[in-house]
Amino acid sequence: MTEQDISHYETRNAICEYGRSLLEDDLTTGTGGNLSARLDETHIAISPSGIPYGEIEPEDVPVVETDGTVVEGDIEPSTELPMHLAVYRERPAVGGVVHTHSPYATTFASLGEAIPASHYLLSFIGTEVPVAEYETHATEKLGEAAVDALGESFNATLLRNHGVLTADETLDDAYTVALMVEYCARIHHQARAIGEPEILPDEEIDRLADKLDSYGQ
Repeated sequence: MTEQDISHYETRNAICEYGRSLLEDDLTTGTGGNLSARLDETHIAISPSGIPYGEIEPEDVPVVETDGTVVEGDIEPSTELPMHLAVYRERPAVGGVVHTHSPYATTFASLGEAIPASHYLLSFIGTEVPVAEYETHATEKLGEAAVDALGESFNATLLRNHGVLTADETLDDAYTVALMVEYCARIHHQARAIGEPEILPDEEIDRLADKLDSYGQ
């Protein structure tokens, strides 16, 4: 195997592992949600459609060109492929995309309500988790709505009446953001059940985001 083959195999294997983590971390149920990772400038790997996460093997993970053409794998890619491709086209620095149906965050998506910074960990995302306009799942228009909501400033958006989309430099980072979205959604929901949450100012969130970026450097 070439170095490229090994790298691609490792990425496809990571998609299998993170797919199982979606269930373990209560970020989705059944075969819901999907994940992808950029392999190079013209290819991504994405979870296959309709297969239980526990049954997916690396060779089952489709490799797709950025125009949507499948070049490796015998199983159809996730039906949300258009949304993933839209993010990669518009955000060249993005290396991983995760789509979940996590319950607390999806509750806010169903309300059409952004999640504000009532907890400092929201700085993983931006000053809030914005809400994308509703579009039918598995369509180009949903991808356009998600990209519009993400803009250049956010690493996650709520998909109205649907779920969550996160995007970051790597699949590992995008998965971490998905965990943070759900955690912050849960805290905000619980805080509102008791009283009125205090919201951190944008300047503090920006400062915290800079600190996060400096970790490990």
